[in-house]
Amino acid sequence: MTTVGLDFHITPNPAPAPEARRAEILADPGFGKYFTDHLVSVTWTPQQGWHDASLRPYGPISMDPATAVIHYAQSIFEGLKAYRHEDGSIVTFRPEQNAARFQRSAKRLALPELPTQIFVDAIDLLVRTDAAWVPTRAEQSLYLRPFMFASEVFLGVKPASHVSFYVIASPAGAYFAKGLKPVSIWISEEYTRAALGGTGAAKCAGNYAASLVAQQEAIENGCDQVVFLDAVERKWVEELGGMNLYFVHADGHIETPTLTGSILEGVTRDSILTLAADLGHQVTENRIAIDDWRNGVSSGEIVEVFACGTAAVVTPVGKLAWRGGELAMGDGEPGPVTSKIRNALLAIQHGHAEDKHGWLHKVV
Repeated sequence: MTTVGLDFHITPNPAPAPEARRAEILADPGFGKYFTDHLVSVTWTPQQGWHDASLRPYGPISMDPATAVIHYAQSIFEGLKAYRHEDGSIVTFRPEQNAARFQRSAKRLALPELPTQIFVDAIDLLVRTDAAWVPTRAEQSLYLRPFMFASEVFLGVKPASHVSFYVIASPAGAYFAKGLKPVSIWISEEYTRAALGGTGAAKCAGNYAASLVAQQEAIENGCDQVVFLDAVERKWVEELGGMNLYFVHADGHIETPTLTGSILEGVTRDSILTLAADLGHQVTENRIAIDDWRNGVSSGEIVEVFACGTAAVVTPVGKLAWRGGELAMGDGEPGPVTSKIRNALLAIQHGHAEDKHGWLHKVV
């Protein structure tokens, strides 16, 4: 296969998962637990640019102890899904948007920017090769994880001159094992996710490493997820550890925290901006104070809160907790607006509704 001057060398897996084992996995895939038979990789150096493109059997990556990424975390990633439609076709959802964010993340981490066509074609190649791994059951999908890291063997602190790009794939069921039930959110008052001038708008590994202690604190306090506030005033709602937030008001209008440079610009977040307007809602992006959240729920001004992201899609929020207090939202079930938006998005992704915005990219 040729793409943007690259010849992908194809090495089929000589021992793919037996059909019976694959069927067993697809019956209950979980999330991020099992992986398909192949991966895609491409290498970059200043002298050769993007080269050495291949599809080969999935397996461990050999790494020298002095590989730069281990020491300096020069690493970025993306997440998107492939869906099997009833006619047997397979599509991905807005992969060009993921490619664009991957480029922005690369620029912020001083990594080379991967051309959109290589990004999309690498994903297409893997999905076509491992098409049998794309689930067929409702709300299941094939989760795709493109990632790039500094693979140079060198301990100097500088942008790497040898970089590796990979794509791996994992069949996915529901992100939350408990099913679509409202999640509880812990306000992180001690830790922040990112600051202006930092890497908050990039999807880099270090952001997620920095969020884990706060996530751990949330779990210790009986919550499912953590919400981060801004790093300066400690009052403005930013995002969860891996999802963006939306607030539904009593008059039907919907708002989400505006992008400040320290919030990740989610593809699902962007899609909901459009989709909610299509469904008749006024949608705004504003700075939202944590006290506005608490007071809005208490007064009845805010009637629903939901989180969104590629992995979890749309997830209702049912409780907000902090040191010294907590606030329940709703009746323990997803709210009507949250459900409507979630169902509308899934209907497009799974081919049950018209794709008016050209968001679906056909792979097979």
